[in-house]
Amino acid sequence: MTRSPRTAPPRLAHRILGIDPGSRFTGYGVIDTDGRHSRRVASGCIRVDKAPWPDRLRLIFDEVEQLVLTHRPHELAVEQLIFARDPSAALKLGQARGAALCAALRGELTVHEYSPKSVKLAVVGTGGAQKSQVQHMVQVLLTMETSPGEDEADALAIALCHAHSMGIPGRKRMAASWRDWRP
Repeated sequence: MTRSPRTAPPRLAHRILGIDPGSRFTGYGVIDTDGRHSRRVASGCIRVDKAPWPDRLRLIFDEVEQLVLTHRPHELAVEQLIFARDPSAALKLGQARGAALCAALRGELTVHEYSPKSVKLAVVGTGGAQKSQVQHMVQVLLTMETSPGEDEADALAIALCHAHSMGIPGRKRMAASWRDWRP
């Protein structure tokens, strides 16, 4: 079957919102996917770095809530918290993550969490990938004309990680490396 150039590509069946939470910049990425093919719908960065702390949390909540209302994703994929040396920074990151999660849960989205290592492994092929490698692979996988910023690329990578793991039982999906996998 041949499609004319004017025909829009078929809509992929599943929409995922990926969030890379941060206390200053929160990346977001919305993709449509069928589990094998994915297409970028929207992406960017919520910038709250100049606002007082409580206002940052409100801004993150409001912006994520608006993303949910605008794009109507089916699920949310978010990065798990990693160990931080600075307890204050870890607390702030946790609060920013909580604001994003609450907004998604208010929109009745199912939440899926992935470790940073799992995200890099799913998108780049190695759990120790550099930020620039993640940016490059996100650009290639989603056929973007320009390279996304770091936070935007991370959010899209989280969404892609979830898209690639759809249909895989949870216990196997949690493996961050082939060495961690157990049947």
